Amino acid sequence: MKRFKGFFKSIQLKFIIIYILLLLIAIQVIGAYFARQLETQLLENFTDSINERVQLLDYNLEQSLSAERDEDDPSVDQDVRSIIFDFDNSEDITEIQVIDSNSRVLGTTSQFDQSNIGKRTTELRIQRALTAGNREQNVVYNPQTGHRTLVVSKPVYHNEEDEIAGALYLEASMEGVYNQMEDINRIFANGTILAISVSALLGILVARTITRPISEMRKQARTMAAGDFSKKVNVYGEDEIGQLAHSFNDLNNKIQLAQATTEGERRKLSSVLSNMSDGVIATDHLGDVILMNEPAAKLIGRNYVEVQGEPLLAVLGIQNQNTDLQEVKEMNGMIIDFSEEEEQLLLKANFSVIQDEYGEINGFITVLSDVTEDEKIERERREFVANVSHELRTPLTTMRSYLEALTDGTTWKDENIAPKFLNVVQTESERMIRMVNDLLQLSKMDNKDYRLQKRRVEYVEYINHIADRFALNLKDELNLLRELPSEACYVWIDQDKLTQVLDNIISNAIKYSPEGGEIIISAEKQRHQILTKVSDQGVGIPEENLEKIFDRFYRVDKARNRQLGGTGLGLAIAKELIEAHDGKIWAESNEGNGTTILFSLPLMRKKRRQK
Repeated sequence: MKRFKGFFKSIQLKFIIIYILLLLIAIQVIGAYFARQLETQLLENFTDSINERVQLLDYNLEQSLSAERDEDDPSVDQDVRSIIFDFDNSEDITEIQVIDSNSRVLGTTSQFDQSNIGKRTTELRIQRALTAGNREQNVVYNPQTGHRTLVVSKPVYHNEEDEIAGALYLEASMEGVYNQMEDINRIFANGTILAISVSALLGILVARTITRPISEMRKQARTMAAGDFSKKVNVYGEDEIGQLAHSFNDLNNKIQLAQATTEGERRKLSSVLSNMSDGVIATDHLGDVILMNEPAAKLIGRNYVEVQGEPLLAVLGIQNQNTDLQEVKEMNGMIIDFSEEEEQLLLKANFSVIQDEYGEINGFITVLSDVTEDEKIERERREFVANVSHELRTPLTTMRSYLEALTDGTTWKDENIAPKFLNVVQTESERMIRMVNDLLQLSKMDNKDYRLQKRRVEYVEYINHIADRFALNLKDELNLLRELPSEACYVWIDQDKLTQVLDNIISNAIKYSPEGGEIIISAEKQRHQILTKVSDQGVGIPEENLEKIFDRFYRVDKARNRQLGGTGLGLAIAKELIEAHDGKIWAESNEGNGTTILFSLPLMRKKRRQK
């Protein structure tokens, strides 16, 4: 069925139809001309034949109507009827009437009009012939029977006189002529059908010789479209179609070479795009997305199928800020915030234009880079510089104020005030020295310019030693509690560095604990690690600030922290040292209910303990 439908859409059918139509048009033109000429000729012959008979009949009637008669001669009526019945031997002539000068019917050949003989007629044709001498010849069409009749009416004159002696009325059926024409047309139609049938067969054969190579080229074109260039088109001759087949085979070879080259370049481009860490989005000249690599899909959180055909500005979420991509391109680059509630993501978008050989814009290329960490580092750097400047300016300002007071000339002589001023200057100097030392230590840790001196340490004993040291100097209003394992736990640590961590954590707990509060130092042995907790009953830390307390110079209560002498670097140093021991440190707190600092350290394996 599909093949049958395909035939009606093929060029072969068009060739056959054109061939048949040309032949049919030629036959119809010839047939129409032939039928028209034949009809004209047959009608002329028929009319001439009738006129000859009318002329002969007119001569006889003229002799009969003009003759002088004796008593023994037949009457005019009898003579006329004898004449017209002698002429009524033709199938074409259906009726003949002869009328005298008084409009009286002398005779008729019609069996149905015999009763009219001797009566006057009112036929207009006959009256015009009798009165005016008019000769009329017309073709009358009967709509009921569909027959055509030739009607002739003419006057009959006396011999050698112009006086009208009567009139002649004649009807002759023309159906014989038209029946003959129908027979001829039927024969012609049968011949036309036979000629078309033969022509259709010949057209099929001729069309196949033309369409067969074209069909093969069409199949080869489909094969080429599927990517198979191994087959060739057969060449059946050296005519135009044969030359087309040669050109088609040459085109096949060139497309195969171009396809191989394009495929190689496509694979290279695909490999480059896939292995790029940056995202790439390509658009058409209207700014709608037509290409996007996997890194770009991960950065914007949408796959290519979702964004294909969408405007680039809408995909990047900057359609409200910019309405024209050309304006965005002129900015050379912009930072786009794709951050969500739980995760910050900043992308830098660089735009470039693709131009064709005529310099017209053919599309846009956008390169997306994740600059979240860069922006975070840059922000931290700015904050760090600002914090260092602020932290150094405060003690320097204090020192300058007290030194200016001492250098006035009177204050330094006061034995009560001068020592206090010098004590403040010394305290602030020591604070700056501690801050500078902490900064130098952090700088070394950032640059990996330090080495841990690790050794095997029994952790419970070590924690007890640290707690004893703080318990000796603890204020009477504070209590230091311990919750430690009873069994020995061994760790591989740099004891001095870890002591610095615990000193910072416990010192903070002591600073922020209220009078009568408790500080709990606990350790819990887990599967492969030991978890240490230092808890206080201070004011606590808001939940949104918990992750920030390990940042450099970060303080929840800056004024109180400076009053207590902190540098804001202790927990930052603690985090660096714990992570250097392959551990993890974090904080837990409920605002108003105290704070717990937790850190975990890996336990030594048994084989290492035995060494």
